[in-house]
Amino acid sequence: MAHHPVLLRTVPLPGETTSSLICRIASRYGMEAKVLRSCWQWRNYPPGHDGGGARADAEVLLNAAGRQLLASLCGVEEDVLARSLPSWGQEDAKLSAGKGGVPAAAWRTGGAVAGPVAFGCRLCAARRTGTAVRVVRYAPRWERVCARHGRWLLDADADQPLEHLDVRGVPEVAAAQRRWTGVARRAARAGVDPARVFDLAYAVVARWWEQALHWEREAVWPRRLHQVAGGNAGTELERWRIMGRDAVVFPELVAVADALLDPAMAELAWRASGGMRPRVRGGDDPFCHRLGERVGRDWLGPLIAADYSGSLSAWRSAIVRARRGSGPPGWRDDPWHLKREQQPATMAGRLRVMAAEAQSGGSGTRWRATVSAEHRFHITRLLDEAREELMELRGVQSGTTAEVTRTLLEHLSQSAELIDRAVLHTAAAAVAAGVALEEVAQWSRLPAEELSRVLAAGRSED
Repeated sequence: MAHHPVLLRTVPLPGETTSSLICRIASRYGMEAKVLRSCWQWRNYPPGHDGGGARADAEVLLNAAGRQLLASLCGVEEDVLARSLPSWGQEDAKLSAGKGGVPAAAWRTGGAVAGPVAFGCRLCAARRTGTAVRVVRYAPRWERVCARHGRWLLDADADQPLEHLDVRGVPEVAAAQRRWTGVARRAARAGVDPARVFDLAYAVVARWWEQALHWEREAVWPRRLHQVAGGNAGTELERWRIMGRDAVVFPELVAVADALLDPAMAELAWRASGGMRPRVRGGDDPFCHRLGERVGRDWLGPLIAADYSGSLSAWRSAIVRARRGSGPPGWRDDPWHLKREQQPATMAGRLRVMAAEAQSGGSGTRWRATVSAEHRFHITRLLDEAREELMELRGVQSGTTAEVTRTLLEHLSQSAELIDRAVLHTAAAAVAAGVALEEVAQWSRLPAEELSRVLAAGRSED
């Protein structure tokens, strides 16, 4: 290996990607990153976005000779790099297949190597290194606030130019990050991985975020969103709702995590379920009412109670099943288990969907373009609630014949009612969008006259 004299020492930042460090080394020597990268033999091509362009979250894996080369280029000992760079020491078949003494490298995406990747704060980087260049680092979502400069650091995997949001006007976001430290300690004392608690609470508030478009009394989130959008989201509201979601809901996320760790909340969930005598959830559910209070919305309880699906309902069901001792053991008894389909869509994923819808304008987007968001929300909610009612029937096989029969019939009747309402909402949406009543009647297996009468009578409902 050729000797590379070190003129300028470049220290890695904690959690930095190896790719980011290589770019900073190149910047210090006044060269393009691709010139410096030519010192390694590359086993594949760098990852890019679907529409072209390099990914900011691209990561680099190095073989042993490649790591030695990087250490000599930045003038830092390998053990220091090992402590600072999460990808350090990770290899794969592409690297081990080559000659051992040749510096080799392979591209990866950061999320597949060591977790979520975000931009670093350029002002903090300049303070530590003397150069205000872009930094990319691994950072969980509970470490996204730069309190010193009032910035929310965005995911680096999305195809968009912003690196941060200005949260100086919403100090409760930084306060929530400080509060999370105590919540994480509380989770650890309870024997629960704090990351699992965070992920579950994240799924809960992300679901609320979508529903909040129809919450007439919600005023906090819109104010915060406009604030992080520079004062007014204007005509790009949909894009800012995607970009700003994680920062805007962060205080409520921490509050929900704290609440779900509280044994008193688990006791409320147990009592609200009827304990050993199951009962259907009502709008006056004390658990939902208390959770609404804990997120600063005393009016939210009935809306939470009306949502029979999602991660919060799964958490409650697991708490109740564990106390009743019903069902087989396994993850269904784990209240912190988050199913894949309940995980919130990422910013990058939602931006890709928005871009695809804007470009296509075809049949795949006509439903969203012609059916109101309110109608779509009601249909989705009704179907989710029906699915949750049916899920509750699993394991209901113990007890007297009368008790089991009553439980089954109550849940089946509720499911049938919800599905009937979903049919009517879908039919009403299609007719309002211009589909012929006769065709909708045929699809819904209802006489056209009866469907017309039912739709007319139901316009004032829900």
